[in-house]
Amino acid sequence: MSRLRRFLDRLEPSFQKGGPYYKYFAVFEMVDTFLYSPADNTRGSPHVRDGIDLKRLMTYVVISTFPVILMMLWNTGFQANSAMASLGMSELNGWRGELISYLGIGFDPNSLFGNMFHGLLYFLPIYLTTLIAGGTFEVLFAAVRNHEVNEGFLVTSMLYTLIMPASTPLWQVALGIIFGVVLGKEVFGGTGKNFLNPALTGRAFLYFAYPAQMSGDTVWTAIDGFSGATPLALGAAGGLDAITTAGYTWSQTFFGYMPGSLGETSALACLLGAGFLLYTRVASYRIILGVFFGMVVTSLLFNLIGSDTNFMFEMPWYWHLTLGGFAFGMIFMATDPVSAAMTDKGRWIYGLLIGFMTVLIRVVNPAFPEGIMLAILFANIFAPLIDFFVVRANIQRRLNRS
Repeated sequence: MSRLRRFLDRLEPSFQKGGPYYKYFAVFEMVDTFLYSPADNTRGSPHVRDGIDLKRLMTYVVISTFPVILMMLWNTGFQANSAMASLGMSELNGWRGELISYLGIGFDPNSLFGNMFHGLLYFLPIYLTTLIAGGTFEVLFAAVRNHEVNEGFLVTSMLYTLIMPASTPLWQVALGIIFGVVLGKEVFGGTGKNFLNPALTGRAFLYFAYPAQMSGDTVWTAIDGFSGATPLALGAAGGLDAITTAGYTWSQTFFGYMPGSLGETSALACLLGAGFLLYTRVASYRIILGVFFGMVVTSLLFNLIGSDTNFMFEMPWYWHLTLGGFAFGMIFMATDPVSAAMTDKGRWIYGLLIGFMTVLIRVVNPAFPEGIMLAILFANIFAPLIDFFVVRANIQRRLNRS
């Protein structure tokens, strides 16, 4: 190797600026630095923040959703098989029923593999539709603008799929992701330039455009003829007593044994994903804690105020944590590094605003018991303004000191 080192040293002047082979300098430099450590080593991080690239950043986010996906597969199949058992159904119409019967898997809600396989048959069509429809427009915009297709859509497609009800028609799934990609991201320049979360933008569009397929008691379990309200909807109608009367305990809502959107039911799975995101420093702990503390303080305030007509005033904070999609939104949606606040102090304010708005919408607005989706989109709009005032205040403090 010493001979090769000396050979490269003799060649180097020819590759420097002014040399006959200067146009091949990049290739020479790549070979040289691949085989040997350069003399001018960078002692610190060569990047402003981290050495992680966009591909690995997006991959980490997808990996963090694996606990949510596994729980989603089981719970979706469990809810469907349990609904069939309650209705006295032994067979399921359609291609899902034919495939499950052909493989001899059955519809036993006590079967771990049976539940996960049944849930997979609802997850895959929605996810593939999202990839095809949204990916097509990602490639189309990349071709028109002559830039690369990055891994940002990989995260958007997964998160969008996990916040959809299992019974959503596939044409609506396609329409929602196209709206989110085009009007939520690409019209502003693509990944890194959007100020709204694309997955939530598509989901919000579907909610307001097709409320019958995005809300109510019949959309959360994909079995025709079955109606079952989510614990959050029960709480909005009759308070904590209505939830417990329906047979739901806090531990059930924490682990995710309840109807809801595909990946939003299990707070435990979301917290496992949060641990990975915090360990890899992809997500900001300031945003997560800000959302959590904002929710706790606001719910305690409503508990103190009380109400004789609105049962949501009495809802404890630890129930808000596990009901609906609060945990999923707090960990995977609010921490989106593009649409969230960028400054450290701004992230605290941004998170507190989301937690406050979520409980406010859940308690005060009778038409929309969820709250976390609109709260995050609302905070996305104010995130640049929050950062502006934080930076401006910091500049003013420095001027005052000098």
